[in-house]
Amino acid sequence: MLILRRKKSESILIGDNIRITVVDCAADGVRLAIDAPKQISILREELSKAELENKSSVAPDFDT
Repeated sequence: MLILRRKKSESILIGDNIRITVVDCAADGVRLAIDAPKQISILREELSKAELENKSSVAPDFDT
Protein backbone atom coordinates (compact mmCIF):
# COMPACT_ATOMS: atom_id res chain seq x y z
CA MET A 1 0.00 0.00 0.00
CA LEU A 2 1.22 3.45 -0.90
CA ILE A 3 0.23 6.36 1.36
CA LEU A 4 0.49 9.88 -0.03
CA ARG A 5 -0.30 13.31 1.31
CA ARG A 6 -1.94 15.75 -1.10
CA LYS A 7 -3.32 19.23 -0.62
CA LYS A 8 -6.39 20.77 -2.22
CA SER A 9 -6.05 20.95 -6.03
CA GLU A 10 -3.11 18.51 -6.07
CA SER A 11 -3.36 15.30 -8.09
CA ILE A 12 -2.15 11.72 -8.22
CA LEU A 13 -1.55 9.98 -11.54
CA ILE A 14 -2.16 6.26 -11.94
CA GLY A 15 -0.68 4.95 -15.14
CA ASP A 16 -1.06 7.16 -18.19
CA ASN A 17 -4.80 7.73 -18.10
CA ILE A 18 -6.12 8.04 -14.52
CA ARG A 19 -5.90 11.27 -12.53
CA ILE A 20 -7.22 11.68 -8.98
CA THR A 21 -7.48 15.28 -7.76
CA VAL A 22 -8.26 16.49 -4.25
CA VAL A 23 -11.21 18.86 -4.65
CA ASP A 24 -11.95 19.67 -1.02
CA CYS A 25 -10.74 18.75 2.46
CA ALA A 26 -13.09 19.00 5.44
CA ALA A 27 -13.41 17.54 8.92
CA ASP A 28 -15.99 15.01 7.70
CA GLY A 29 -14.00 13.76 4.68
CA VAL A 30 -12.17 14.47 1.47
CA ARG A 31 -13.78 15.10 -1.92
CA LEU A 32 -11.95 13.58 -4.86
CA ALA A 33 -12.34 14.06 -8.60
CA ILE A 34 -11.43 11.00 -10.67
CA ASP A 35 -10.66 11.37 -14.36
CA ALA A 36 -10.46 7.95 -16.01
CA PRO A 37 -11.50 6.27 -19.27
CA LYS A 38 -15.18 5.30 -19.42
CA GLN A 39 -14.37 1.58 -19.68
CA ILE A 40 -12.83 1.62 -16.18
CA SER A 41 -15.37 0.95 -13.45
CA ILE A 42 -15.12 3.25 -10.42
CA LEU A 43 -17.15 2.18 -7.40
CA ARG A 44 -17.13 3.08 -3.72
CA GLU A 45 -15.94 0.10 -1.68
CA GLU A 46 -19.15 -0.21 0.34
CA LEU A 47 -21.20 -0.38 -2.88
CA SER A 48 -18.92 -3.06 -4.27
CA LYS A 49 -19.34 -5.15 -1.10
CA ALA A 50 -23.13 -4.70 -1.18
CA GLU A 51 -23.19 -5.77 -4.83
CA LEU A 52 -21.25 -8.95 -4.01
CA GLU A 53 -23.57 -9.72 -1.08
CA ASN A 54 -26.63 -9.24 -3.28
CA LYS A 55 -25.23 -11.51 -5.98
CA SER A 56 -24.38 -14.23 -3.42
CA SER A 57 -27.85 -14.08 -1.84
CA VAL A 58 -29.54 -14.51 -5.24
CA ALA A 59 -27.24 -17.27 -6.50
CA PRO A 60 -28.40 -20.83 -5.70
CA ASP A 61 -26.43 -22.72 -3.06
CA PHE A 62 -25.33 -26.02 -4.61
CA ASP A 63 -23.40 -27.17 -1.52
CA THR A 64 -26.54 -28.39 0.32
